[in-house]
Amino acid sequence: MGHLYYSNAVDPIELPDRLLAHIKVIVGTKLRRGESFTLSWKHGQGQQPGRTTLWLQPAIPLRFVFDSAEPEKLNQPVLKHMAEMANSSAGLTVDIDDEIPSVTETPAPAQMRSAARRTPVRARTTVAA
Repeated sequence: MGHLYYSNAVDPIELPDRLLAHIKVIVGTKLRRGESFTLSWKHGQGQQPGRTTLWLQPAIPLRFVFDSAEPEKLNQPVLKHMAEMANSSAGLTVDIDDEIPSVTETPAPAQMRSAARRTPVRARTTVAA
């Protein structure tokens, strides 16, 4: 289990290393751009029932601590989905009990079609000067 230290809190937030690695990329990207957002999750099994939401913004200190010395391999489709959520008004919501598929696992065709339907297509426009 990895640990996320938020602000000046003494007690860290425990999250699986793999999930924490993906969150770290999204948080780093958003905060580097100066963008604030929320990170939410339901408390996991063995924890007090409830949910938590953090307001993440560049002035609040964060520290990511991983149990594994080796960096996690990141799943690009999962990162893309997480980035889209983080960019929404609802913020990034994660399920700490779900496993993130490894990069070598390929989703079944039905899952791929389902994911494709959820991904919005945005048209790009060019403004002439």
